[in-house]
Amino acid sequence: MDLSSEDSLRLNVLLRQGLLAVRIDESRLSVHALTSRGEAKVQLNPNCRPEQYVRNVKALFSSHSLGSPGGYPVFLKHWTRMGQAKDDSLEQLLLLGEEEAVVAVVHAAGLTNELARRAWWCMPTADNARRMLEKPAVVAGDMGPVLASFLIENLPFEEEAQAMIDSVRAALQPGLISEDQRKGLWARAKMKSAYYVGFLQAVADDLPQEVAAHGEYESAQQKLQFLVQQNNKAAMQFLRVLSVAGQNYLKTVEAALQRPVDQNMVIALFVAIEKYFADICPGFDNRRDIQNIISAVQQYCLCGGANEDLKQLLAAVPEHSEKICAMMVMSGYCETLLFPVFGQSNAVGSVMRKKLSHLTEPLHQQIKILRSS
Repeated sequence: MDLSSEDSLRLNVLLRQGLLAVRIDESRLSVHALTSRGEAKVQLNPNCRPEQYVRNVKALFSSHSLGSPGGYPVFLKHWTRMGQAKDDSLEQLLLLGEEEAVVAVVHAAGLTNELARRAWWCMPTADNARRMLEKPAVVAGDMGPVLASFLIENLPFEEEAQAMIDSVRAALQPGLISEDQRKGLWARAKMKSAYYVGFLQAVADDLPQEVAAHGEYESAQQKLQFLVQQNNKAAMQFLRVLSVAGQNYLKTVEAALQRPVDQNMVIALFVAIEKYFADICPGFDNRRDIQNIISAVQQYCLCGGANEDLKQLLAAVPEHSEKICAMMVMSGYCETLLFPVFGQSNAVGSVMRKKLSHLTEPLHQQIKILRSS
């Protein structure tokens, strides 16, 4: 762990400056530190091969923060991304100059707003921002808006649909972005349909579209008021679908279905639909086949096999039985439906959309029923 005399002196002085975080630029051979007094930089003067010298520098910081020169076990990559880093060691991990140690902090369940600020200084990447915005303490702190704004600015450079969806969902959490930023995101969704899925996941009942409530909404609301008061979940969901928010939701699902780009986007969309209708899903015996789901719904709605909530809803508004059946079919949409297709094909784009037509066409049909007069 021999360092040049000049570097040894400067780094040991740095270690006594109240270190908060350390970043090592291996390509430029420099050490950057965030301290209680501000930022500091030490230009390294290696006396051996640069790679070995950087390891020696990291060993110095490891000895100082962890009491051992061994550093952070970077081979535990999967483990750290599961949020398994101990909360009482997070501050020390940010002093190692190891990117994988920063990632461990970002994924840790005990991440605080202050630790997020330090981790962001160390490694300001989109994936780190998304992971940090999964923590309530960060969303509620002053780092929340900073990270959300970064994600929005970085969105045009994202190439993967899943990254787009995750960024939009993270940024749309309450209080993080302005209304103008929100409208801008929505406008861009016309060109990047993956954004729609992020909106569906984050704000299913508060989408920016200007769509009116279904023409039968007020009438149904009056007829179902007593069931709503009894906390009938089927009635509540039916009114939710007929409301302004529900009609906006259905139109947005249609927009997302127009040109899904890859399998991850379709999975995320089906998961969003499953979540939206989760309260009324009766638990279908076979959720891998849409025709089995449609048959089961007909059994529930038309042949008396429904649960009590659904029976009461059908009895209260029999004129809407077709719409109620459509709602129940949509409740069967989930990731499991995609297994038979995606388990045998890695197709994307138009080829993928063709393979999914047996699922997307019935979905369009249910939406058409729920939006029609």
